Amino acid sequence: MRTDGWHLTSDLDAFLARAGRFLRSRPAAHTTQLTALEKARRGEAELREPVFGWLEEDGEVRAAVYRFSPARRLTVTSLGAGQAGSLAALLVGERQTVPGVLGEHDTVAELAARWTRLTGAQAERGWYARLHRLGTLTPPQPVPAGRARQAGTADRDQVVAWCREFTETVGEVPRVDAATWDTSRFADRHFTFWETPDGTPVSFAAVTSALAGMVRVDPVHTPAPLRGRGYAGAVTVAVSRAALDAGATDVVLYADPDNPTSTGLYRRIGYVPLADWSGYDFH
Repeated sequence: MRTDGWHLTSDLDAFLARAGRFLRSRPAAHTTQLTALEKARRGEAELREPVFGWLEEDGEVRAAVYRFSPARRLTVTSLGAGQAGSLAALLVGERQTVPGVLGEHDTVAELAARWTRLTGAQAERGWYARLHRLGTLTPPQPVPAGRARQAGTADRDQVVAWCREFTETVGEVPRVDAATWDTSRFADRHFTFWETPDGTPVSFAAVTSALAGMVRVDPVHTPAPLRGRGYAGAVTVAVSRAALDAGATDVVLYADPDNPTSTGLYRRIGYVPLADWSGYDFH
């Protein structure tokens, strides 16, 4: 008989067997967890001294956490203040290395506060974004001339180059190039170009494979000289529509709340704010 409280393991299969149904029950909110854990299940993510955990209350899983290696942030699902406090105390008691936390903002802010109180470490907020879920898809008008085309193997160099541009534009680390492509977070994405009538690619968007009916749009990029012409909106609509046509029940994306251009575009297309996400680093 399982007892209430937190359970930790280094066994990914055991974790997924117990917490998988909980994670799939909220596919939009758990988009990051689902895609990262699927890569780990397929052997495409490095696991080094991993930690996986789940919280049981009344015999049901209510929360889940994982950390793939001592150098990676702990990723958490939504927690109440008491749950965050008990998790922090457990991790300290187990002498677990936690270089930071990632998840919904209120949860990780509380967890960071508890961690600093218990350990004396300092917490610094780094990455943050707003998670959106597609409501009613509404193509912006006017639609720029051209069409959407799925990228193929012949487009690899273009895709890699623009992903490198994207990571440089948003300050993402590590940056991607041809040498690191196969181990990057972009390698398993499905890319679509927006092309002008003469067949010139001018923008692209990618989506994850469907998991529990959820597809995430990431990244969307238009080279700087080509922005302001509606290309990003057109290609985002194209991949969003394709995901819906393929049976997705939840289409989501992250957007920088400090970037009114991209945030406004996604709102006009039909994406509705779902939750703010943050990453904290501990020093």
